[in-house]
Amino acid sequence: MLKTFKGGIHPPYNKDLTKNKPIEKAVLPKKVTIPMGMHIGAPCEPIVKVGDLVKKGQKIGEAKAFVSAPVHASVSGKVVAVEPRSWPGGGLMMSVVIESDGKDELFEGVVPSKPIEQLTQDEIKNLIREAGITGLGGAGFPTQVKLSVPPEKNIDTIIVNAAECEPYITADHRLLLERPEDVIFGLEAIMKATGVKKSFIGIEDNKPDAIDSISKAIAGKKGIEVVVLATKYPQGGEKQLIKAVTGREVPSGGLPMDVGVIVNNAGTCAAIASALKTGMPLIERITTVTGSGIKEPKNLLIRIGTSLIDIIEQCGGFKGIPGKVLMGGPMMGLAQSELDVPAIKGTSGILVLEKSDVKLFEPSPCIRCARCVDACPINLLPTNLAKFTERGMWAEAENYHALDCIECGCCSYVCPAHIPLTQHIRVAKSHIIALKKKNK
Repeated sequence: MLKTFKGGIHPPYNKDLTKNKPIEKAVLPKKVTIPMGMHIGAPCEPIVKVGDLVKKGQKIGEAKAFVSAPVHASVSGKVVAVEPRSWPGGGLMMSVVIESDGKDELFEGVVPSKPIEQLTQDEIKNLIREAGITGLGGAGFPTQVKLSVPPEKNIDTIIVNAAECEPYITADHRLLLERPEDVIFGLEAIMKATGVKKSFIGIEDNKPDAIDSISKAIAGKKGIEVVVLATKYPQGGEKQLIKAVTGREVPSGGLPMDVGVIVNNAGTCAAIASALKTGMPLIERITTVTGSGIKEPKNLLIRIGTSLIDIIEQCGGFKGIPGKVLMGGPMMGLAQSELDVPAIKGTSGILVLEKSDVKLFEPSPCIRCARCVDACPINLLPTNLAKFTERGMWAEAENYHALDCIECGCCSYVCPAHIPLTQHIRVAKSHIIALKKKNK
């Protein structure tokens, strides 16, 4: 029986547009805009100034806090601006703008590490930190923080999230097919850094070729096992993945390490492999560019900081009249109001929908059908949380565990009244967090 979790939905997956498209190397951008806060935690401080010449892989933003990750130049060239710029998360973010010189010169400090067998746990974690590696599944949590386990936590399991349950996105799928050895190398580095002897790679059963590819790559290796998961959204959610693979349940307000688990994305593992094998920090990633509004859907290896419009143009541009552009997929992606914003470390996909495919609904009163309750993978009461938001009842929303919401969108998707439940809960979460900060 395939492993899975309670709740969830089965939206149209629409992966056929790109699942058979090999990864293509994107054209070198003429200009990149690199935000200083592409991760959860404290933004970096720029360590370059206007007029400086930089090289590919050179550090340009220093992480001063523990929960942070440095950022690096993705091209060689001249720094033309250090200022707040628009970014995909909305609003402005301090950024470094680099005009490429077209030479793509490598920074002298980018050199391979010692063989993994000669590296200590602390050396591996420090290399991961200095490479600016964060979770590439979208959340952007600094990887070295995940691996720095407090002494009181007993971690016995590593899970590689290769589910890729978000519709349309196939970046990890192609990675598993084309670079399985990098995923496994990165996983082995994580196991050594944490001292964990047991690991699982979770892949949904709609990717049989990826299951076969990874199974061959781990042949003869001890402590690594492929787990075939039922295809269901959000199977790749951290808590849902842990429940499906291990049967353990992360407590309300808790973290995976509270149940002895660390979860890392497949792309993150490959980034670790690149950093250790070549010394190259995280300056590029695989991004799926797809949707009914794209002429030539592709899986592109893009440089961090390339504008979304430049990436779209490399895929033939728009097909028809675009109705919506999202960074990410249709369930958890962020709609973009402008396209001259940069792709960041968490840009797993760029989804363009034609105007005719974008349907707008007027919400109507809740009919108390409880479909949102059945679909919620966290066992919340979305309709109650939405009511609390409408009335500004933030304490009540917190008591009903609004902060546990993973914003997967399942409740909004199944609601027959078309109530934007996820958006209501997101508002409640932001108010609760703001009040907590204010009270501190």
